[in-house]
Amino acid sequence: MNIINNSFSHQLIINLSVIFSQPTGISNYALNLFPYLKSLQPTLLTANKYPEFNCYPVPNNLTPADGIKGHLRRLMWTQFQLPKIYQNLKSQLLFSPIPEAPLYTNCRFIIMSHDMIPLRFPKPFSPLTPYHRYYTPQVLNQAKHIICNSEATAKDITDFYQIPTKKITPISLAYDASHFRFLNLPTRNYFLYIGRQHPYKNLQRLITAFSALPNKNDYELWLVGPIDKRYTPLLETQVETLGINHLVKFLNYVPYDELPTIINQALALVFPSLWEGFGLPVLEAMACGTPVITSNLSSLPEVAGDAAILINPYNVGEITAAMQAIINDLEMRKQLSEKGLKRANQFSWKKTGIATVEVLKQYL
Repeated sequence: MNIINNSFSHQLIINLSVIFSQPTGISNYALNLFPYLKSLQPTLLTANKYPEFNCYPVPNNLTPADGIKGHLRRLMWTQFQLPKIYQNLKSQLLFSPIPEAPLYTNCRFIIMSHDMIPLRFPKPFSPLTPYHRYYTPQVLNQAKHIICNSEATAKDITDFYQIPTKKITPISLAYDASHFRFLNLPTRNYFLYIGRQHPYKNLQRLITAFSALPNKNDYELWLVGPIDKRYTPLLETQVETLGINHLVKFLNYVPYDELPTIINQALALVFPSLWEGFGLPVLEAMACGTPVITSNLSSLPEVAGDAAILINPYNVGEITAAMQAIINDLEMRKQLSEKGLKRANQFSWKKTGIATVEVLKQYL
């Protein structure tokens, strides 16, 4: 790690305290983005080593790997230690890849806001509800500017928190183009879902829709994503009740290296989420040339464009009909594959990085 030297300019500091070894979506965003911010000569606040960057060491126990404790420790560190670091480094701007920053201090900051899902689908008794209801709006109000990942999220920030639109810049996310690509593998008879199993992901309706396929015994439904003791048992009970245990696979967390093969061989990705800030699995599937069925709500039409079958996620019949269309119509599958590949090419981390640099430069 390049430990700080005071001859170096620390105008811009980037808070990477949230990053850990099994990256979440937010960590992936930060890790993919910051290399493209190099032209601004940032100083990284990080527990990891990035030899090409000037780094300032921070504790390694502030991440989601440490659960709620890690979250609370990071909030305390952000509020009380981060302003001191900002002052010591004579910084002019802090960029945070999550909506966290020191409140009521002299720190000037720009933050990234990913979605308003905790407010759209609040969990009763969650210790994080006050965080989203009281802390986040203060951060958004005190930020010099807000970057978000879609027009849908920008609208949510304005609707939920009354933040003026001129203070928000939507910048699309991207995908790893060297990893998610067309592999020309034979298609197998399974529909695929990738993601968590929270209720807003709409897996109950997806399972019901799959079970309504007239020729369902010729197909399988693969659910990729970490088993969640709060929600998975309910889905497993539903699968048993419908008598389709032999057709629905709960694959748990699948290693990153195995995902491109699983996506490439699927008949289609079915992603009927009730709301997404962006919806990365849709983009990754299109990049593999796999047909996509997804929701006509939130950011998902922004990501998919005309390269997917858009359905009303509350309408089980529409989800079933879309899957049946994929089964019946080989020509449509081919068209969706070609359109998806073309659509995915419009997204890149370089593009995301350049757009982010343009915003940050305005405040340096």
